[in-house]
Amino acid sequence: MESIFDFEKAREIFDEPLLELLYRAQTVHRQNFDITKMQLCTLLSIQTGGCPEDCAYCAQSTRNKKRLPMERITNLEEIIKSAREAKKMGASRFCLGASGRKPSPELLELVCKAVVEIKKLGLKACCCMGTLNENEVMRLKKSGLDYYNHNIDTSPEHYKNIITTRTIEERMNTLALCQQYGIKICTGGILGIGESREDRINMLLKLKSLSKDPDLITINKLVKIPGTPLEDAPEIDSFDLVRFFALARIMFPRSFLKLSAGRETMSAELQALCFFAGVNSIFIGKKLLTVNNSKYTDDLALLETLGFTVD
Repeated sequence: MESIFDFEKAREIFDEPLLELLYRAQTVHRQNFDITKMQLCTLLSIQTGGCPEDCAYCAQSTRNKKRLPMERITNLEEIIKSAREAKKMGASRFCLGASGRKPSPELLELVCKAVVEIKKLGLKACCCMGTLNENEVMRLKKSGLDYYNHNIDTSPEHYKNIITTRTIEERMNTLALCQQYGIKICTGGILGIGESREDRINMLLKLKSLSKDPDLITINKLVKIPGTPLEDAPEIDSFDLVRFFALARIMFPRSFLKLSAGRETMSAELQALCFFAGVNSIFIGKKLLTVNNSKYTDDLALLETLGFTVD
């Protein structure tokens, strides 16, 4: 889609005085969302480890010196039990995540069956299984899948420094296929993986090049995994993180904006600033694939303190 945003325009917004930038982002947020509501999502990893990809940040990567062995959940009832627990916790979306470059026929069949049952619980169903072809997208759509999560990770310019076993265009093609068949897309990236401010802006511009804006943009703050090439990566500046979320809210006014991995290392005050900048979705639960998540009780206490209701 043609966008009013180019790099110079986006950089100009990013560099505005912080309070002016936050006011602008908050204004956009209020025009498109109920600012008192926070979307809660839960993620279950049904295939962990043994991945052929070489993502520099990931515990499952071939570049991890302490690579995780393959583990699978193949029992449909176990998946549905987790979905029921997620609903009791207040989640409105339940996502199934699986390591690997693309789904095997057996994994795809399991996920399609699970989606049908998840929908019966009144939850939105989401999954993340890597690259998809047209037939796989059609099968997921037929099963009733609401969202497909497929992150582009970083900018096109920085991509080769982080991943060499796939291209960013492969990711974009899967996202475009999902949009073509009416599956909502959840996509984004990771901050703190050695990228520049320019890379962060270019990642958002790449997402803006889709035929329509993503339904949800998910942003992770790097969780440093021992044994990976990024275990000693420098921390992202907290104010740069807030600025990024404000820019994302302005560029994608009607997309949900999720603060995902990394929240457990952030203070309540920094999370609140991110919420003020436009974040209106978080994951709840003990784990996010291979890393720990914030404590559920802490999340509820923070949302209550800030006056949020669950969406």
